[in-house]
Amino acid sequence: MAAFRSLRPVRLAGAAALCAALALSACTKSENSGGGGSTQGTGGAQVAETPSGAGATCTLDQYGATKIDLKNAIVGFSQSEKEANPFRIAETQSIKDEANSVGVKQLLTTNANSQLSKQISDIQDMINKGAQALVVAPLNSDGLEPALDAARAKNIPVLTIDRKVNSQACKDYVAFLGSNFVEQGKRAAQEMAKALSNKGKVAILLGASGNNVTTDRTKGFVDELASIAPDIKIVAQQTGEFARDKGQQVMEQIIQAQPDINGVYAENDEMALGALVALKSAGKAPGTDVQVVSIDGTRNAVQKIVDGEMYAVVESNPRFGPLAFETLQKFLSGEPVSQNVVISDKLYGQDNAGGEVANAY
Repeated sequence: MAAFRSLRPVRLAGAAALCAALALSACTKSENSGGGGSTQGTGGAQVAETPSGAGATCTLDQYGATKIDLKNAIVGFSQSEKEANPFRIAETQSIKDEANSVGVKQLLTTNANSQLSKQISDIQDMINKGAQALVVAPLNSDGLEPALDAARAKNIPVLTIDRKVNSQACKDYVAFLGSNFVEQGKRAAQEMAKALSNKGKVAILLGASGNNVTTDRTKGFVDELASIAPDIKIVAQQTGEFARDKGQQVMEQIIQAQPDINGVYAENDEMALGALVALKSAGKAPGTDVQVVSIDGTRNAVQKIVDGEMYAVVESNPRFGPLAFETLQKFLSGEPVSQNVVISDKLYGQDNAGGEVANAY
């Protein structure tokens, strides 16, 4: 394993270049999931809060898989949405870069384009092409059972990243790598409470339905806000589907119905960026009339903190490549791996955003 760890430098040049280009082109639509935790994140490599082998673990013997070397293996990666936004671009690039770094024999990649049926068929197709291990970014928490069953029938280990599936770890899949999304919501609520001095009216731009990220980010925010700032009232909750254009559209509707809101919690940056456009069009000054807090850590959003238009962003680090392949290598070599690997991410605020823009994705 020491030899493997020596291969772990994060290959982020490609992702950084893509994200920089994206920032310049100001893409108009996106979805995201993942991230959140403590403030230890560097804006680069992911840091696991879960110690290796901590908590419930999974082993080759338990799962029934075969010991193999990644340098002799075919690994499949299933992306849930097209790479048209910062999170998905950086996530896919990180997987590709790390597969190349550790010398994976062959990496198969697919993209479901936000279609559950396609993600199922993509995974089944990679299995038919000889995939011996799979890394899956699930579109939804439910519905992937046919694909997981196909992998399980051949004892092919599956890691899920950035979203959990409602199946059993070390039985239907090996492990989940991602964040405590409830904690993300709590941190966002804490920032909102500070931004509004514990009093005001807030609208929530919900993420896409059908996955644990949206559910948990909402629960964390709502529960924490009720606990620490009961005088802040949540007056609207509407899904923006993790997309910038939809976030703008929904924000326009909310402003008409609730013209006196002074806070917006967006469950990803792309919706927040769309909300900023809607607020300005309505004659409201983001950062003055309305405080905006979101989750992601994209370069565009962190820059908005610097510009004074957003209050805070809870980072969601999409660079899963090193952690995913380290976990796979440990598992495939016979070591126990944690069934739930929680990553640690940064909080971007007015005190650090200026120095961190270059580290954002």
